[in-house]
Amino acid sequence: MQLELLNEQGQATAKVDAPDTVFARDYNEALVHQIVVAYQANARQGTRAQKDRGAVTHSTKKPWRQKGTGRARAGMNSSPLWRGGGRIFPSTPQENFSHKVNKKMYRAGMTSILSQLARDGRLAVVDSLKVDAPKTKLLAQKLKAMGLDSVMVIADAVDENLLLASRNLANVLVVEPRHVDPLSLVYYKKVLVTKGAIEKLQEMYA
Repeated sequence: MQLELLNEQGQATAKVDAPDTVFARDYNEALVHQIVVAYQANARQGTRAQKDRGAVTHSTKKPWRQKGTGRARAGMNSSPLWRGGGRIFPSTPQENFSHKVNKKMYRAGMTSILSQLARDGRLAVVDSLKVDAPKTKLLAQKLKAMGLDSVMVIADAVDENLLLASRNLANVLVVEPRHVDPLSLVYYKKVLVTKGAIEKLQEMYA
């Protein structure tokens, strides 16, 4: 598989060989959907807390006598059927939303996404991406010159200047290969990979 090598003006100047095991896999839509949903689910936290019938404030007095009123039997006003009663299956802070994804499935899903991005022309290679100072303006100008407004940069090494310059740009994400996630790959319009990062991605997913 050959990927376009972009210069500082965002123009394709050459082709770079990339491993087919990572960038030329068939697209598996069901698997990609599964790992994206699992990634989002695993990021959820149990922040909801509801009360069951034992936790709500209520009286233990029987609301009315058992027989003779014509109404349904009632023993306590904490019943889940009543307004103000407890929930039958309440949400708790210990609720677990995580999905299990096997390592083999995850690797296959990630290579499927990278391969489809390469086929769609949304993935390209750069020699490196660096800024001289930790200034957001410098990185914004560099990306604007390349014609990129929404981009994920996968760099083999992210120095402090690049990290500080990128973190205040809403549509820019700079990560190392070990921090690449499926949701970001799908979200950003363009993905830039440095030459050194290609080798690391091959080690991780091939």
